[in-house]
Amino acid sequence: MKRVWISTVTIAALLAFGGVVAGPVAASDELVSAGSPTTPFSQNKQNEPGLAVDQSSPSDLVQGANDNIDLEACNAGDDSTCPFTPGVGTSGLSFSLDGGSNWTQPTYSGYSARTCLGVVGDSDPGCTPLTPDEGGEIGTLPKYYENGLISDGDPALAFGPAPDSNGDFSWANGSRLYYANLTANFASKRKDYSFKGVEGIGVSRTDNVTAAAADHKSAWQPPVVIHTNKAASFADKEQVWADNAESSPHFGNAYVCYANYRGGPSVGSNAHDLLVATSRDGGDNWSKVQVASIPGSSSGKQFAALSGASGCTVRTASDGTVYVFWLGWDQKRKQNGIYMATSSDGGATFTEPSKVFNVVHTGVYDPVQGRFVMDGIAGARDDLSDAPSIDIANGAPSGAGATDQIVLSWVDGRDGLNHEHVFFTTSSDGGENWTQKEEVESSGDRGYYSAVAISPDGEDVYLVYNAFLAPYQEDTAAPRPLVGVVKHAEVTSNGHVGSFAELNRGASGDARGASANALTDEFLGDYVYAVATNDYGAAVWNDVRRADDCPAIDAWRMSLYGGPSVPQPAPEQDCLPRFGNTDIFGGSWTDPTP
Repeated sequence: MKRVWISTVTIAALLAFGGVVAGPVAASDELVSAGSPTTPFSQNKQNEPGLAVDQSSPSDLVQGANDNIDLEACNAGDDSTCPFTPGVGTSGLSFSLDGGSNWTQPTYSGYSARTCLGVVGDSDPGCTPLTPDEGGEIGTLPKYYENGLISDGDPALAFGPAPDSNGDFSWANGSRLYYANLTANFASKRKDYSFKGVEGIGVSRTDNVTAAAADHKSAWQPPVVIHTNKAASFADKEQVWADNAESSPHFGNAYVCYANYRGGPSVGSNAHDLLVATSRDGGDNWSKVQVASIPGSSSGKQFAALSGASGCTVRTASDGTVYVFWLGWDQKRKQNGIYMATSSDGGATFTEPSKVFNVVHTGVYDPVQGRFVMDGIAGARDDLSDAPSIDIANGAPSGAGATDQIVLSWVDGRDGLNHEHVFFTTSSDGGENWTQKEEVESSGDRGYYSAVAISPDGEDVYLVYNAFLAPYQEDTAAPRPLVGVVKHAEVTSNGHVGSFAELNRGASGDARGASANALTDEFLGDYVYAVATNDYGAAVWNDVRRADDCPAIDAWRMSLYGGPSVPQPAPEQDCLPRFGNTDIFGGSWTDPTP
């Protein structure tokens, strides 16, 4: 891969002669969670990144992540606990207005515990967050506390056209950023709730990313909640998309797919419905369609056999067809699979789901966590590593020249522990047929999470994944190197996708330095993300290069698995300062084969 660097002198010369510099000016990875402190835990913790690019203004990128920047430090109250501060939001965001070369994280007024640093010892009182009127400052989505809500992470972002005063969509009106995230009620009593349900999907919107990036809270509209139908229901694992091709009859529609737990998250995978919510007015109002009813659907035998639907992704083709992909469990065959459903009427109805591929989950069941892990005991969960990531070459922003080729990636464990693959496949006929799945990870990489993007003109594919570089470990004594990798492949005129070459291999770090707030295990979340324009690709991933391993935590975690008994450590006293410092790194890369 030839790295392309453009000096400031060259830029000045181009501008002097009326030239235009498109896309990023340097190919390297950068710290995207730019406002993140390196200490203390858990304020230094970010994970589950999402990414969006404005195809009408391709230099604008926005990243979202689970971000603990506004939570209390471990030393507040009991020094050995690092709780999620009640009422404090965790949906962080960063902006790049130059194609990914530089990133900034805004600060807004809000409900914040970032000043709750505490002191050594357990005698100090617990945290009392500051309200906006008391000077509270946040690095997360604004206007949630003011509307009786909490932003709860699981970020999903997309750009679409903004509507005019008559509700008509046009790129001439500017662009609208949609940021969907899990959202809870701030009130503790049900009678005071802002919406029905344990957890809904909040959608924030701004039509001015420049102002939003510059700390202007007023650039954001109040969040709108897509609520569940019952008080005990719990929405989770959402993705958002806006129809961004002018050629589409449904241009401007916004779509959110998500899993709905009928009886709350504790009831398990047998109660996941898959829903798609559609907005036709820029996100003010949302109508919902149940795409997969779990279990007992009357729509057909294959439909009824599905049990558990999560990890969805949604995109649109140049003709407005909506494609939804997700991870489903076939109850009859006891088999995981990637499923697809489509809508030709702007999200009003969807076809019966069809299975695209069988998949095999990765990792080993961890009895202490009750989850699957890949790197070792007390490791980071890999619940959705086999969930699909897709993208469609829909010709945005105009739709002209679209190939509508679909690209699909996921991580698969069919060859057994320590032989996990990053799979890639593509379809040129709307998902009717797919190329043979291809192993695209580099030698020695154990794929963890993956994401894929195709340029709107269908000429370039970009792929990102996290990977573990060591085999599964039965104890917590040895390092567990984790890395982020970005690759590129050229697409020929007949839709053939060539071999993938590395654009970037990030610095590796030790995953043992990652941590859940409960400290019992590592935590890296569930996503990485990629986007593509006709000139460059960009990606974000979970990164531990700046995290410190903590031997005291390692020993305590081992004690939970039958090792020698040790007391629970106090991270700020018993660990190096950067323990738990997980970041979002990313970058942008000019098309290497223009």
